Amino acid sequence: QCGFIFPDNLLGISWVDSSWIPILNNGSVLDYFSERSNPFYDRTCNNEVVKMQRMTLDHLNQMVGVEYILLHAQEPILFIIRKQQRQSPTQVMPLADYYIIAGVIYQAPDLGSVINSRVLTAVHGIQSAFEEAMSYCRYHPSKGYWWHFKDQEEREKTKPKAKKKEEPSSIFQRQRVDALLLDLRQKFPPRFVQQKPGEKPVPVDQIKKEPEPAPEAVKPEEKEAVKNAQSAGAKGPPEKRMRLQ
Repeated sequence: QCGFIFPDNLLGISWVDSSWIPILNNGSVLDYFSERSNPFYDRTCNNEVVKMQRMTLDHLNQMVGVEYILLHAQEPILFIIRKQQRQSPTQVMPLADYYIIAGVIYQAPDLGSVINSRVLTAVHGIQSAFEEAMSYCRYHPSKGYWWHFKDQEEREKTKPKAKKKEEPSSIFQRQRVDALLLDLRQKFPPRFVQQKPGEKPVPVDQIKKEPEPAPEAVKPEEKEAVKNAQSAGAKGPPEKRMRLQ
């Protein structure tokens, strides 16, 4: 089996040497990048060979292997250094880019890392949104599903409650209620009655009914006298006759 050795991911780290920041320029930036404490620098590169043999950087074009070049410079704030694999004096293959901002060195991410990071950020945001939405979801067998938001509770607490106007009942409502109450009273008569306010209710069966007064016997003579009086009142008083002298 072929074993592949992958270098450590250096996208999450940075390196800086504050003593070099005041003197950074186009001529010194590669020397600054080749510091021993810089984790982005490969000591087996051609730049290290040229440096040890005290040759100029122009000899890099005649060598084969890994090398570092200054790709872009915007003194004194921005420098871009490229790591590339030289295969011939005219053919190179880029391996990585590094940018130096205010003396701090970062590794530029490749396209795959950028897409992977964006996708992970989007998925994390969508997952967080679903989790938050699920925290507001409520369910009850009798009601079903509904949303319960905390902000809505706070708004309802702070919102002044409007007083409801009491509308008078209509004639239909009042008459209808009276009819329903009368119907219920007839179907379910009361078992207890409160005879006087403040007293205990008394069962209806224990209330003593007062005997009705018996009709008095009327004599037949009195009946005739009453009839004559009624007939006389209906006819009116008798006419007055002239008195003859």
